[in-house]
Amino acid sequence: MNKQTHLTEKLSLAFQPHFLSVENESHLHSSDRGGESHFKVTIVSDAFINVRPVARHQKIYQCLQDDIQAGIHALALHTFTKEEWERLGQEIPLSTNCMGIGH
Repeated sequence: MNKQTHLTEKLSLAFQPHFLSVENESHLHSSDRGGESHFKVTIVSDAFINVRPVARHQKIYQCLQDDIQAGIHALALHTFTKEEWERLGQEIPLSTNCMGIGH
């Protein structure tokens, strides 16, 4: 199983999301860490209701602690409640690569 699928399954079990997107963005980075080192996670969950953004990220990091220690170099986290997600038009935020080009 590749890391993207593994992360998707792990986050789905832990957060029961309304929406979840895990994107492998390793190709956007000039890193020698390999093809599964940089991921963007967009997650919409009731687990984030009344939880500050920093604490939301901490929950994700705690859930993925073993994966981070096993070689994930970077996580771009976009965490929303269902209401926040709807206000944003249910659009996944754009990413930038190491050269600053939007994706």
